[in-house]
Amino acid sequence: MAAALLSKSPRLVICAILCIFLFSEVCVLRQAAALGINYGQVGNNLPPPQQVVQLLSSLRIGKVRIYDVNPQVLSAFAGTGIELIVTVPDDLVPGMAASASQALQWLTAGVRPYFPATRVTGIAVGNEVFTGDDEQLKASLVPAMRNLHAALAQLGMDAYVRVSTANSLAVLATSYPPSQGVFTQAAAPYMAQLLRFLVDTSAPFWINAYPYFAYKDDPTKVSLDYALSNPSHVGAVDPYTHLQYTSMLYAQVDAVTFAAARLGYGNVPVHVSETGWPSKGDANEAGATVENARQYNRNLLMRQISGEGTPLRPKLRLEVYLFALFNEDMKPGPTSERNYGLYQPDMSMVYNVGLNQQATTSAASLSLATSPASRRDVRKNFAGLCLVTSLAILLITQALLL
Repeated sequence: MAAALLSKSPRLVICAILCIFLFSEVCVLRQAAALGINYGQVGNNLPPPQQVVQLLSSLRIGKVRIYDVNPQVLSAFAGTGIELIVTVPDDLVPGMAASASQALQWLTAGVRPYFPATRVTGIAVGNEVFTGDDEQLKASLVPAMRNLHAALAQLGMDAYVRVSTANSLAVLATSYPPSQGVFTQAAAPYMAQLLRFLVDTSAPFWINAYPYFAYKDDPTKVSLDYALSNPSHVGAVDPYTHLQYTSMLYAQVDAVTFAAARLGYGNVPVHVSETGWPSKGDANEAGATVENARQYNRNLLMRQISGEGTPLRPKLRLEVYLFALFNEDMKPGPTSERNYGLYQPDMSMVYNVGLNQQATTSAASLSLATSPASRRDVRKNFAGLCLVTSLAILLITQALLL
């Protein structure tokens, strides 16, 4: 149906989608938030969690994502006010999908003992599942998420903790121009289920997006300035929306938003769960240098400080988690995989992006705590927006079929 409508009048459909986004710009509440960062632990020489937390607090980092529910890490974050996303590993997903009690057991043993002293605000279920080869895992993901959300509700934590999953940008069949963003045929059925769940629970769509990969794969055709998000670069203009993009990352995010809108979910917020640039790589890894890594992350940091949104949603600051806090020496793959960190394991800087340590200011002072009541208000507003979106899409569809 969507393809038929687009073939009849792609500009009309895009204009309609833009109207929906403009409406949501007026209604969605904006909250202050600090920069996010991914804290991976695939290394044998990393500092203890207590020292890591001290570093993060001194840098005023207010949001952190980890890839497990390590008890030492969860305990170390207690009382800091830093918002934490924890992760359910892929191998536990099928069991959680098959058994609600397994989801409850995982939550009761791995998260509940540390909450709310440790401010867990998100659970990532699996990682880049829909672009993998495991069909059972794909089919299990959303059911597992639903069981986990039900377990959160049973424990009275659902008003504070959102459940989502981090997706690879490869779920898109088309990402440029952004207005032509569409999910692959293989991913689209799963995306519809996922987006429905995210609407039901007021959770964001998480995307792992790396402009570095686009540049590395074709450095003669892809502009380095565009990939690095250099603000002075003229960028690219979407020929359908006439929106100008000076950042490939922000263009990729808007492509995901358009793809979701084509399935009827244009108001689901899109957050960047991972992005970064390696400071070192193999001979065939073009662009993996200290200077490029510093420039990319500094440009992103400056956009975060200014509260910049994407061209499609300019008033909504894009939520971003940098990858990564440390270089991790045990990660497999090419040299670049072990060199995404802002810091070495000895806590010395790989390069300086402008994050200055503060002795007296904690991350908690920069994070806006959200009360249970205000979260419920956001859910009511979010549900209203989705209703308006659905009605608008229905009217547009009927008009185009006449």
